[in-house]
Amino acid sequence: MSRLPLRWAAVGVAAGLLVAGTGAVASAARPPEPTAVPSAQVVDLSWELTPTGSAQQHRGLSALSRTVVWASGQQGSVLRTTDGGATWTSVGPPGASSLDFRDVEATSDRHAVLLSVGNGADSRIYVTDDGGASWTLAFQNEDMAAFYDCLAFSTPQRGLALSDPVDGAFRLLETTDGGHTWSLVDPAGMPPAGATEFAIAASGTCLTAGQGVTTYLGSGGGDGPHIFVSPDHGHTWSVTTVPLASGPAAGVFSVRFHDADDGVAVGGNVGDPASKLGNAAWSSDGGSSWREATVRPSGYRSGSAWLPGERDVAIAVGPTGSDVTADAGRTWSSFDDGSFDSVECAPDGACWASGAQGRVARLVVSRG
Repeated sequence: MSRLPLRWAAVGVAAGLLVAGTGAVASAARPPEPTAVPSAQVVDLSWELTPTGSAQQHRGLSALSRTVVWASGQQGSVLRTTDGGATWTSVGPPGASSLDFRDVEATSDRHAVLLSVGNGADSRIYVTDDGGASWTLAFQNEDMAAFYDCLAFSTPQRGLALSDPVDGAFRLLETTDGGHTWSLVDPAGMPPAGATEFAIAASGTCLTAGQGVTTYLGSGGGDGPHIFVSPDHGHTWSVTTVPLASGPAAGVFSVRFHDADDGVAVGGNVGDPASKLGNAAWSSDGGSSWREATVRPSGYRSGSAWLPGERDVAIAVGPTGSDVTADAGRTWSSFDDGSFDSVECAPDGACWASGAQGRVARLVVSRG
C-alpha cells in the first residue's frame, strides 16, 4: 500500500503530486488550478487480489464495472466474473489450449471479442454473445507475415485489429458488427513502418480508442518507438516519434488518452524490467508531440489506464510493480511492487489489474 498526499480540487483534480512534481514545462502546459482547494487528503492505493483459481498469465483484460470483468491469457484461458471477483468462471473457447489470448474487448457480461496472438493461423478472433457458453471463430489469419497484437473498439459495434507490419506497413482489420465479421483496411492511409518496427502484444493496449473516431497505435523495435494517430477509425494516420526506449524488446507497450489532448505512453525494455530509462512519456496536444516524464515509473511498464472522473490521474503496471501519476504523466510514484501486465478502469470508477500466476486484482482507493 502507498499513502499518497494528494490534494483534490473542487473539480476532481488530484493536485498534490502535481504540485510536488511540477516544473517549468508542466506548469506551462497546464491551465491554472482552481483557487478554491479543500484541505489536503491522504489517498491510499492498494490492490486487492481475487480468487481466480487459475495459474495462467492473463494479459487480456476488459473491465466493464465493479462487478463485471473479463480476463484472457495463456493456454486458452478466458475468465469472467459477474460478482466483483468473488467468483470467476472459465469460459474460453473449446479446443483452444494452444492459443495465447492477449486481448479481450467486452461490451457486457454476454458479449466479448477475443484475440489470440501469433504468426499465421495462431492469430485468431473469436466472438461470444452468451457469456462464453459458445464462441464463433470470426477470423483466422492465413498470412504468415502477419502477427496480430491488439484490438480496440470505439463503439460496441465498431472496432479494429492490429497486426505487425506486412509489406512495409502496419496492417489493420475492421469490424462494424461487434466483431462478427472483419475486413482489411486499405493500407494506403498508413505511413510506412521501419524495417524492425512492430507492435507489442503485452496488455492489449498497443492499439486504443480515444474520443469519437480517434485511434492511437504505439510501436517498438529498433526503428521505433512511435505513436500513430488516426482521426477516422483507422483509415488515415499521422506518426510522431516518442521518447521511450528502443530496441528488439523495447518501445511503447501501452498508449492511453484521457481526452482529446492529454495522453500517456508507457513501456521501456522488457529485457531489463527494473530499468527506468525511457519508460514513460506524455502528450498535451493529442499526440502530435511527446515529452519524457521527469520522474519515471519504477521499471518497465506494460499497461496503463486513466482513473475515471479524475482529470490527471493514471496508473501504470508492469512485472516490478504499479505506479500512479497525478499530473497527467509528468511525474510518477510507486504504490505497489506486485507483478501485473494489464490495467483497466471501468466507467463507474472501478479499476482492475491482471497478470502472471492467475493474479487479478481490484484497486482499493481510500481517502483519509
